[in-house]
Amino acid sequence: MANNTFYTTTPIYYPSGKFHIGTAYTTIFTDVLARYNRLKGKDVRFLTGLDEHGNKIQTVAEERGLTPQKHVDEMADEAKELWKLLKISNDDFIRTTEERHKKVVKRIFEKFIEQGDIYLGNYEGLYCKPCESFYTETQLVDGKCPDCGREVDKIKEESYFFKMSNYVDRLVNLYEKNPKFISPEFRKKEIINNFIKPGLEDLCVSRTTFDWGISVDSNPKHVIYVWIDALTNYITALGYDPDGNHSELFNKFWPANVQVVGKDIIRFHTIYWPIMLMALGLEVPEMIYAHGFFMMKDGKMSKSKGNVIYPEMIVNKYGNDALRYYLLRELPYGQDGVFTPDGFVARYNADLANDLGNLLNRTVAMIDKYFDGEVPEYKGNVTAFDSILKEFADNAVRNVENLMDEYKVPDAMSEIWNLVSRSNKYIDETMPWVLAKDEAKKEELGSVMYHLAESLRVIATMVAPILLDMSEEMYKQLGVKEEARNWNAIKDFGTYKFDKVQKGIIVFNRLDVNEEIEYIRNEMSKTVKKPVQEVKEEDYITFDDFSKVDMKVGKVLECEKHPDADKLLVSKVEVGEEVRQIVSGISKFYSPEDMIGKKVVVVTNLKPAKLRGVMSEGMILAAGDGKKSLSVVEIEDKINTGEEVC
Repeated sequence: MANNTFYTTTPIYYPSGKFHIGTAYTTIFTDVLARYNRLKGKDVRFLTGLDEHGNKIQTVAEERGLTPQKHVDEMADEAKELWKLLKISNDDFIRTTEERHKKVVKRIFEKFIEQGDIYLGNYEGLYCKPCESFYTETQLVDGKCPDCGREVDKIKEESYFFKMSNYVDRLVNLYEKNPKFISPEFRKKEIINNFIKPGLEDLCVSRTTFDWGISVDSNPKHVIYVWIDALTNYITALGYDPDGNHSELFNKFWPANVQVVGKDIIRFHTIYWPIMLMALGLEVPEMIYAHGFFMMKDGKMSKSKGNVIYPEMIVNKYGNDALRYYLLRELPYGQDGVFTPDGFVARYNADLANDLGNLLNRTVAMIDKYFDGEVPEYKGNVTAFDSILKEFADNAVRNVENLMDEYKVPDAMSEIWNLVSRSNKYIDETMPWVLAKDEAKKEELGSVMYHLAESLRVIATMVAPILLDMSEEMYKQLGVKEEARNWNAIKDFGTYKFDKVQKGIIVFNRLDVNEEIEYIRNEMSKTVKKPVQEVKEEDYITFDDFSKVDMKVGKVLECEKHPDADKLLVSKVEVGEEVRQIVSGISKFYSPEDMIGKKVVVVTNLKPAKLRGVMSEGMILAAGDGKKSLSVVEIEDKINTGEEVC
């Protein structure tokens, strides 16, 4: 693989529910690595996606009253919208339900059978449905799943198995010869002590008790299990061919430089994945990096506890940069971190508003005031503090580069903020407001302004992979040209010639501490999973009550958007021999063209009312939460309009 390429991946996420900040963190962290390497001029490939097969997906879809495909289609749309909101710069989005993936997985499975790596047997053991994992008795913790703590089931079925034992020696040799393959290193000890030393069992790689998955060509009653199906996405997305006719993309980017995963799935990526690659005759990735989890003060995030944080909650209120900064800064390399509303607000005010935001605002304002917006030319070291700041900035660039090349993003951020703090201290040391009062100090004042502008230019580039909006605003206000927005351009402090600065917006305004902490806590409380409420005797209605509701079959003849409300549609509905005008809040899910011709259920004895100035003479029934999903209740075409619904 050429040195000028960089291939990085997130795990493909399991779309059984809404993504919280843990999933967002993994994706943001990988996005930072991709953006940083692009800044360095590398040809980057960044992959993310969804693992869409399996028993759990089939069960969740059934609970929602959807087909598995419909469920994963909706979840894929949600994931893509979230990554768009977070400005994730992925080059590809792989779904395991795509033909480009499925056809290659089938051939890989048959290749393993032909090579003798896979054999047919019977599995009897313990299975955790939420984790889709098999365990031995000794691996359980208090009789429960060691990963999620839930109950496990005993199952017995015919299965294909992968002969893991054939590759154990090669795997251990890989660990020894490539000490950075598993990072952080202490994770390697866990893998060896917990799985390798006790004896690596052959891996169950097919199931027959459900059918939502990729079938085995030579034995279709078997569904290829998650490990071969999901893990191979990293090569199928590049155009891997089991027969050796790989795509140009595969030849260019494989093996991956770093694959980012959460610590809960490190076993699969550092044992099963490299063994599969060995069996295929392929190189293994340079590194599997397993990050820790975001914990809450009361333990793991849980809807029942009301402590779940969703990324949209933060971004919509405080901006994408605030979320990215806090998550990346607060989770130490390879370790767990704690999310607290107090910590988020404190980081925002201290680091973003006070330190970086204030440094930019003060510098641009002083250049505008003292030099009419023109940044003075570099004159070398004029004040006693100039050389100190220059040396500090040069060291920061080297240190940050070394740390980022080792994927130690939080440590690199600390180095960047050391330069931010040093630049603020430089203002206090040089006191430009005092220099401005003395015409004889004009050259010193000019040097101070240049050093501050240059320091900010360096900072803007170093934070560019992390603070997307802030770095753009810094470049804009400083007048940094596009061709100078790269890593090489910040390695020689004092070489850049600035144009005019331009006063811009204040990106980070200080937050009211108590008010914002209360807001975040309230938003978290909304995530509590409420138990199903038992219907009390006094809440029941009688048949006589129900019979008062008059529902009939109607047909939509015309439909148009409400003139004064984006969420509303105005329909002309034929109900028997009359035509009614009905206003419905369904425009998020249906266009006017979608509605025309539908046979629907209409409540005809609802009191007419004006909705945003338009008369509505009834109600069209629909089902859903009105936010993520909503479907109009439709009637078969053979039923005539005006017929009673009972």
